[in-house]
Amino acid sequence: MAVLRSPWMLATLALLAVVLLWDATGLDLTVMHLWGSDQGFALRDHPVISKILHTRAQQAAMVLFVLLWLLVWLPMGPWRQLSRRQRLAAALGVTASVLTVNVLKHTSLTSCPWELRVFGGVAEHVSHWAWGVPDQGSGKCFPGGHASSAFGFIAACLPFALSGQPGLRRLGWRLLMVVVLLGLLFGLIQTVRGAHYPSHTLWTAWVCWTVGLTAYGLLSQRATASGP
Repeated sequence: MAVLRSPWMLATLALLAVVLLWDATGLDLTVMHLWGSDQGFALRDHPVISKILHTRAQQAAMVLFVLLWLLVWLPMGPWRQLSRRQRLAAALGVTASVLTVNVLKHTSLTSCPWELRVFGGVAEHVSHWAWGVPDQGSGKCFPGGHASSAFGFIAACLPFALSGQPGLRRLGWRLLMVVVLLGLLFGLIQTVRGAHYPSHTLWTAWVCWTVGLTAYGLLSQRATASGP
């Protein structure tokens, strides 16, 4: 399928290169020190950030997830212009993206920055590349769950972005832009709270993009557009 071939796969590899380049800079701790000290992170429990931009945003994402599945069987608006297979492939792509992030988090030994000794916790900083090496913290903090509540919807944008109809294609790219910007915002929120390094957000974006793109490409009946 076209969605699994160039230039979509080239875009996937380019995004991976960006994430690896950030990892190579070793700037994660430098960024975290902008927001935290040995007393912890001042914005960790800020009511607007923690209650609205974090908790309420996650709840809104759950509502959208349920709505997405309802649209598979009861399509409205532009969703009516998609086949049921396309709608189902999009919903399954979103589900696969979020589940993949959750599975990776559950098996990760990487702890959140706010658990580090330098920020008043007990853990030592250990790279997420050091597989199997515990950092003396609680782990289960890589990649970013909150960011995935936005990035996970990348697959929902694909049937529109790949459409042969110019109007639907424009809608798809606009939706994709919104999803990416929200994912970056959610990642930033967790960074200033001390919950995630910037690299966690970037890896979450890449995982959701790759899983969503692959799942949609395999499950949809046909790909109807060229790449980005």
